[in-house]
Amino acid sequence: MLQEWSKLLAPAVQDRITLLLNHVMSREPVATARLAPHTGKTLRLRLAGWPAMLPAAPDLRLRVTPAGLLERMGDEDAPRQEADLLIELDASNPAAAAFAALSGARPDVRVQGDAQLAGDFNWLIDHVRWDIEDDLAAITGPAVAHQLGRFGRAAATAMATLARTAGRFMPDGQGRA
Repeated sequence: MLQEWSKLLAPAVQDRITLLLNHVMSREPVATARLAPHTGKTLRLRLAGWPAMLPAAPDLRLRVTPAGLLERMGDEDAPRQEADLLIELDASNPAAAAFAALSGARPDVRVQGDAQLAGDFNWLIDHVRWDIEDDLAAITGPAVAHQLGRFGRAAATAMATLARTAGRFMPDGQGRA
């Protein structure tokens, strides 16, 4: 039953991830300018080392738009050919990876495929970060957003430490975080 829910929820979750990526990139004009020349090229985001006890995580297939943003390719859109760029994220400890991403750490990523697209994508990974405080400031005002940001960073750091520690007790016994 969990597998059925996973198949139903995966496209919706992937759509939200795509929206978040586009939101973050649209705040940085240089990011969209770097991707725009790659219009029509495809990317495949794969979670490597995903824990077997969790439902399988499907690959996220994306296409670069003329605006330098990304659009999710559904099963009907995605040809069975290889993507121009394969991006593998280490997901052996999903909790630690999520908290590291929230704290602004560079994810453990392996990229292969089109060299120019890989170079531009690596640049995005190194230089583009989500400014959560800026988004919160539009809702709450800058002072409250700053305080929430400080609290969020402290909580993310504590949770990342907890996740790394808990990762040592995962069934694989390797303690990767």
